[in-house]
Amino acid sequence: MNHHPMSHAPARTPQEGAARGHGGHQGHGTDHTGHEAMFRTRFWGSLLLSVPVLAYSPFVQRIFGFTAPPFPGSEWVSFFFALIVFAYGGIPFLKMAVPEVRSRKPGMMSLISLAITVALVYSLLAQVTGIGEGFFWELVTLIDVMLLGHWMEMRSIRQASGALDALAQLMPDTAERLLPDGSTETVPVSTLQTGDLVLVRPGASIPADGEVVAGRSQVSEAMITGESRPVKKETGDTVIAGTINGDGSLRVRVTAVGDQTALAGIMRLVEQAQQSKSHTQVLADRAAGWLFYIALGTAIITAGVWSLAVGFNVDVLKRVVTVLVIACPHALGLAVPLVVAITTALGAQNGILIRDRLALEAARDIDIVIFDKTGTLTEGKFGVVGIALDESLRDENAALALAAAVEGDSEHLIAQAVRRAAEARGLALPKVSHFEALKGRGVRAVVDGQTVYVGGPRLLEMLGVTPTDALADFAAQAGQHARSVVYLVGSGRVQAAFAVADVIRPESRTAVERLHAMGVQVAMLTGDSRDVAQAVAEELGIDMVFAEVLPEHKDQKVAELQAQGKRVAMVGDGVNDAPALTRADVGIAIGGGTDVAIESAGIILVRSNPLDVVKIIALSRASYRKMVQNLWWAAGYNIVALPLAAGVLAPFGFSLSPAVGALLMSLSTVVVAVNAQLLRREALAL
Repeated sequence: MNHHPMSHAPARTPQEGAARGHGGHQGHGTDHTGHEAMFRTRFWGSLLLSVPVLAYSPFVQRIFGFTAPPFPGSEWVSFFFALIVFAYGGIPFLKMAVPEVRSRKPGMMSLISLAITVALVYSLLAQVTGIGEGFFWELVTLIDVMLLGHWMEMRSIRQASGALDALAQLMPDTAERLLPDGSTETVPVSTLQTGDLVLVRPGASIPADGEVVAGRSQVSEAMITGESRPVKKETGDTVIAGTINGDGSLRVRVTAVGDQTALAGIMRLVEQAQQSKSHTQVLADRAAGWLFYIALGTAIITAGVWSLAVGFNVDVLKRVVTVLVIACPHALGLAVPLVVAITTALGAQNGILIRDRLALEAARDIDIVIFDKTGTLTEGKFGVVGIALDESLRDENAALALAAAVEGDSEHLIAQAVRRAAEARGLALPKVSHFEALKGRGVRAVVDGQTVYVGGPRLLEMLGVTPTDALADFAAQAGQHARSVVYLVGSGRVQAAFAVADVIRPESRTAVERLHAMGVQVAMLTGDSRDVAQAVAEELGIDMVFAEVLPEHKDQKVAELQAQGKRVAMVGDGVNDAPALTRADVGIAIGGGTDVAIESAGIILVRSNPLDVVKIIALSRASYRKMVQNLWWAAGYNIVALPLAAGVLAPFGFSLSPAVGALLMSLSTVVVAVNAQLLRREALAL
């Protein structure tokens, strides 16, 4: 364990990660959670404070034909409450605009800040001097809608940032270190060193990678391996940091700590994959950046032209202010969040849980989808469908009983198939000892004083043994029929081969065909032999196959495709898939996966149905069309309103007043809202 393949690059240790995750103050999701709560609270507060502003706005009263009850000083109601809304709900936007201004990359925050600041200053001037009607109701409704949109955005971001925190939560904060006199002391996990002896009580988390030196128990490794059944642990067995001890008590000799543990390696790969992602700028924010310069330029031109034509006066000032205020329509703030909300609901109705809206947006441009084979393209239910023996072992039942006994402590799907086959035949299994799992290769155990191995082609490579011609032919024929082959090795030779079949899901072929129809390639990733993988690929029409891939190399295959310029979606489960899910342009976790895999993915499938991947891409393309349409509606409003506000038709007797501009702003918002609702009629590729 000390030389784990994922332990070479420096990174935060699990202990440090645990401190972050458990402390609740520095975790990845904390900032986003705080922003989400802030936007939510300020939205509801500002909305409540906006009611008097709207009620006492002369324009709103004229439009709806009512008169608010007058009282001494009632003409100051809108002024007073608008000022509070600006201070409470508007100031956060000004603060967030500062980085945009400093980096000279104005976006939505800069545009919002410009609009609300100009509206406030002009309105205060109008209220005090009486030179015109202020923009109080436009100001508060603009702030309300922007708070709502950013609350929704922060909620999406917060939900998408928990992968490392979920991994960190697997680690305990403290450990019980055994002293030479047999007593124990409770110490921080970060102080453990290689060679220390620790006591792991029933139900406790294992604090470091190590080897059991005393005791017997069942350990839940589901959070690491994805296997649901506990694994038996006794003297000589290895244990992994972050896994959960069962009912027994274990004494464990620490073999790896800090960034050398397997969990730290997985955390490191997830973090590196997260950092390697480009920070795609939101389409609406880019539009806001363009609109910022357009509005500013239009205002300057308006001021210059009209000042030269008629001199600088109140009417010119009003035109300039109108340009700047109506340049930030409510529609632009709602264009994307409304579509996101409806898309999320549509996805849930179709078994698709969207955690990261950027992942959904990216799905429309996916070039290739990588499926994990077992349990996704296939049922994940194996059975022994053929047995071949060499000359040294002529009894099928004896060979099957021996293989089932050696596989007795393994939870691998193929191991379960071998055991089920033995149980179906009512075979008595020989006793085994010194069971050991060989990662990515198979298992071994001692039977009657002899070491016996069971595993796939990589096991034979490791042992340097070759099957007889008859067994090799059997394996080749099994491979042609999409069957995995595991070998029984004893006495230095391959004694038997077992063909194990995994049932292909009936939806898999349709999913591949529909992805091809959408212009998307399909790849398959599996630890199975190349023959087995190729047979499944040919049956389903899959374009690309990655076979015999060890768990820690999965994300490398994603990176290889990305290096070719492809945009990659990865469909998988289990912690071993977490780095690949995070590195992919779109990570899709199946619902049966572990919590960490789900935290690493932007999209979760409630069902392990490959057809749902087709739905994701269809939904992504449909929602993107609506976003673009909404942004064009918002932009269309500005294309018409900005020139009119600037007074291009004033020589012909027509000018756009602030009130009419605000009305057009509201109409564009209604159009955007209705258009977003039409997304519900979009037919997904079911």
